[in-house]
Amino acid sequence: MQRLFPDFRTAEKDYYRQTKIFPIMHLIVLRRDFYEKYPFAATSLYQAFCASKALAFKKMRYLGTLRYMLPWMTADLDEIEEVFGGDPWPYGVEPNRAALEALVQYLVDQSMIAKPMRVDDLFVPVYGGT
Repeated sequence: MQRLFPDFRTAEKDYYRQTKIFPIMHLIVLRRDFYEKYPFAATSLYQAFCASKALAFKKMRYLGTLRYMLPWMTADLDEIEEVFGGDPWPYGVEPNRAALEALVQYLVDQSMIAKPMRVDDLFVPVYGGT
């Protein structure tokens, strides 16, 4: 097994710079009946995940004592900041709109859905978030 692109890092950075798409890693889903019963749950989860990620980034960037034993970690963190503005996996619809719109188009192109749908119709509003 080997990578499709030997210089994958350059290919991924170039693709991101051209499209503003970097693969979404995870998606949190609430059943509609749960959301309707507890409408605050989406906002609460969003805020909790944002706080958790902020803490993880803070710990990762603390260079007094490295949290991870990676030889080029500080250079990698600098590169992540330069390419992505610090966060390759932002939360919320707006920072992921390009990737989500591409996903919807791929679903149409592959006949997984009959017609395109608006990205905004796929998510419930998160109050105080994006």
